[in-house]
Amino acid sequence: MENTLGEFLRSRRARIRPEDVGLRSYGHRRVPGLRREEVAQLAGVSVDYYIRLEQGRGQSVSDAVLDAVARVLELGEVEHEHLRALARPPRPGDRRAAPARGSRQVRPGLRRLLDMMTDVPAFVLGRRLDVLAWNALADAVAGYSTLTQRNVARQVFLDPSARECYPQWEAVAAETVSYLRLDAGRHPDDPKLSALVGELSVRSPEFGRLWADHQVKEKTWGTKLVRHPLVGELELGYETLSLPGDPDQMLVGYTAQAGSPTAQRLALLASWSAAEPDRPAQGAGGEAAARERS
Repeated sequence: MENTLGEFLRSRRARIRPEDVGLRSYGHRRVPGLRREEVAQLAGVSVDYYIRLEQGRGQSVSDAVLDAVARVLELGEVEHEHLRALARPPRPGDRRAAPARGSRQVRPGLRRLLDMMTDVPAFVLGRRLDVLAWNALADAVAGYSTLTQRNVARQVFLDPSARECYPQWEAVAAETVSYLRLDAGRHPDDPKLSALVGELSVRSPEFGRLWADHQVKEKTWGTKLVRHPLVGELELGYETLSLPGDPDQMLVGYTAQAGSPTAQRLALLASWSAAEPDRPAQGAGGEAAARERS
């Protein structure tokens, strides 16, 4: 059985040099970073207690201990949240363990909002980075309506054209895996996510290497460089908005600096998509439902 908590803790203590936390580096170290005994000492817990935590046997661990370990390992806010999720996974009967209801159904009102955002490429992401819905301009940028499997991770790692589409492919790949890791920590018993990770690990060596790094990152905002086959390079910012009524969905919008070449190219794509009234992504009924299937 995979001990994700232990692997995460080992990967994080490997980043910390003893001298960085006021310890003398002595003796031969088989692995880089802090020893388990040193983490326990700095966190103020017994060595046996910390070892049990790394072995995945610390379900009753307190917030104070997790906070102390996070401090020693210099975890960021997202990593700290991930540590808590791994250390205390939901148990049967826990409301956190129940699958989100309707997480793949995009509300009609949200679909209308997408279609009204004519100047902004926008789409809805669900669990496991599934693309659930999009507007016409997002389709013009990313071609969602032409894909048979609408999942960001599969597209990044398994689509042969992905490296051409993303000139900064390594950064996009790392960001994608980091978010999937975070999602896996929040939903440890999700069989579909486990199947996705297994598929990508087998078919993509790059995915397997990045997955083993245990990096975690929220998909909140940032920039992305996209090479479009018709209009050329698009330097896009993105903003991700959580939906309180649908916690397993995120609304993502791409932005461009006013007057920039990217803004001009998006305007060109918008005019083309507006001239295609039969484009599937513009429908609000059956066509919209069809674009939710992946």
